[in-house]
Amino acid sequence: MLTTESLTEAESQLAHNLAITLVKEDTDVNEVGKVIAYLRSIVGEPDPGRRFFTYLKTLVTNGRQIGHSGRTTDYYRSIERACNQYLQNEQKNAQKMLKILGWAMRLMRYYKVSPIEEMSISQSTEFEQISERQAENAIVFQSQKFEIDQVLEAIVLSVKGNKVTYEMLGTIKLTEKEPRKAASLEEGQVVKVKISALKDDGSIKNVKCI
Repeated sequence: MLTTESLTEAESQLAHNLAITLVKEDTDVNEVGKVIAYLRSIVGEPDPGRRFFTYLKTLVTNGRQIGHSGRTTDYYRSIERACNQYLQNEQKNAQKMLKILGWAMRLMRYYKVSPIEEMSISQSTEFEQISERQAENAIVFQSQKFEIDQVLEAIVLSVKGNKVTYEMLGTIKLTEKEPRKAASLEEGQVVKVKISALKDDGSIKNVKCI
């Protein structure tokens, strides 16, 4: 079983809030991975925390020159804002920053496919630590590689008109229009679905019952 003993409650709060903030701003997970890689590369050198924040400013300033898409600068700006908000007080402890950022990236993959009501910024100092189930799901999404036309087992959670809500892999919930299938489906039924579209980060965007 996965444990999260290496995260304190305060670190869990920061990782959670970072992930939620970045997901709500539709930030590319891959760009977060790049800034983590930079921090990891300098963590043993002098003053890595300060250098990390300087690096983020440089990315924002030069985003148009080094970006791969028109949105890259927006991603850098979101990352810089979120790090300034949640990691500024930790910049003297680069190892701690690295741990929080690593978990935030894992949780981003989880929250990108989670119901929106689960996504709330915690303001409480008595923050509930990242649950073992959340952590396991985050690891699943980081390691799982989905493909178009891949077939998965799904549970029918609800049927409303021609809209069917499926649950896959115990966590992923998607509501799809199924005009030809909805009338024959029932809540609790286990069916096969085929992936018809993926998001930019590789997570599932759409499925169809087969």
